[in-house]
Order: sequence, then C-alpha cells, then structure tokens
Amino acid sequence: MVSTSRLQTEPSENNSLVESILSVNNIEVIYDHVVLVLKGVSLTVPKGGIVALLGANGAGKTTTLKAISNLLAAERGDVTKGTIEFKGKQVQALSANEQVKRGCIQVMEGRHCFGHLSIEDNLLSGAFTRKDGQGAIKRDLEMVYDYFPRLRERRRSQAGYTSGGEQQMCAVGRALMSRPEMILLDEPSMGLAPQLVEEIFEIVKKLNEQQGVSFLLAEQNTNVALRYATYGYIMEAGRIVMDGPAEVLRENEDVKEFYLGVGGEGRKSFKDVKHYKRRKRWLA
Repeated sequence: MVSTSRLQTEPSENNSLVESILSVNNIEVIYDHVVLVLKGVSLTVPKGGIVALLGANGAGKTTTLKAISNLLAAERGDVTKGTIEFKGKQVQALSANEQVKRGCIQVMEGRHCFGHLSIEDNLLSGAFTRKDGQGAIKRDLEMVYDYFPRLRERRRSQAGYTSGGEQQMCAVGRALMSRPEMILLDEPSMGLAPQLVEEIFEIVKKLNEQQGVSFLLAEQNTNVALRYATYGYIMEAGRIVMDGPAEVLRENEDVKEFYLGVGGEGRKSFKDVKHYKRRKRWLA
C-alpha cells in the first residue's frame, strides 16, 4: 500500500522479479558548482517496462532525464553523488552520444525538430550513430512510418511547418531510428490536444509491447501517464516523495487530490490547496 510519506526503496513486485535496464541510485545534481537541483534521487526501470516520473513544473524531472542521458554537461550540470547504471554498467562518465550507442536516448521536452529539414531528413538524422548499413536504416524508416502513418504523408514537408503533434511523432520516430533499448520521453503531452496525447501514448504502448522498448516518461499529465505506465515516481523540489505501482498511485487519496484534482469531497482546484499542507502530507 502506498504511504503518504516516502516509500521505502526495497524491491517491489515491479522491480524484483524483472531484470532492470536502468537503476538510478541516490544521485545528487549540482549546476554551476553551486545550485543543488536533485537530492538523493533513486529510481528503477525494469527491462521492457514503462515507468512514469511525475511532478509539477520545476520538480526536477527533466534534470533527472538529462542526468541519465548525459546531457547535463551542456548546461554546466554535474552528477556529484550516487550512480547511474544502464544495462548493468555505470554510465555517468560517458558522453551523450556514447549513451545513445549503448541504447539509451532522450526525446527532449518541446520536441526540438530541425525545422528547416524535411520530416524524413529529421528521421534519418536519428540514425547517425549506426554502422549497420543503409538497408537496415531503410527498413527501420519504414517501420517508423508504419507506427506513424501521418509522418509518411508528411515525409517531404518541412518539419517547422508541421503541427505540434506531427513534430512530437517526428521526435519519437527520430529516437527510434537509433534502435534504442530505452527512450527517455520528456513531457510528450505538452502543448497537444487531448486526442493527440492519447494517440502518442497508444503508440508508446505499441512500441513497448511490439518492439520491447523500455520507457521512462517525465510527465505533468499524471492522469494519462498512470494509465499507460506500470509504475510511477512522484517528484517535488528535486526529491522522490512517493512511488508505487501505477494502479495503486491512481487510487491514493493524496495523488487524487494534488495531481488528479479529485479528493474525498469531489473535484478540487490547485488554488484551494496550500503548498505547506501538500509538503507536510508528502513528507510527514
């Protein structure tokens, strides 16, 4: 049962019976040698699983993903404590492109497509680390088009003139072109209509089930994330304050009240909840 305080990090049914592809162990992240952003963050992603990393804007979700994908250095950030293991090997000393070659890639918040390139050129840019020949790359390009039929229709269109949903599909498709074993997906629902959000998450589910790709989803949209993930972690102020199986988190009263907008007395507004009260209930 999920407690309103921090859950213990002892093995659970989610991660004790299944091999872990990612293990983040008590990491601390500091920017510019001064600003402490993450404090003792630990999480696990099972091989072939979908795990949600939830929390409000500024909670530390994106920094956590960048620590895993090794993009922190570009922003003068460092993992100063703890370890990050991907496929059983510590990876915090690797470069970002070495991490991609090992099978872990991040889809950035805001999509970040190359606006002046066509959709197809964007997708092909995701295969730049591969050495297995044009034939294999072409087959994977067709696989991406099978998952994202809309991209096939827009393949010659300049990416900067496509819709937000099409750009998000392009960003995920570009990541797939690197043949990843794990995708770190940062705020995939941001700026998209609800129907498109469902479409993106359905494709994530198919990729997980059919291609065996593991996902760590950083999301503010707790409702949709917990419907597709099997396990979830909730962050506040750079710390994990709660975790548990997705179906248990969905039924937890604190999660309902503060992240799903439904409490014991019906639907509530965030404006009606005092921040100090939230912190007291999470951290008590």
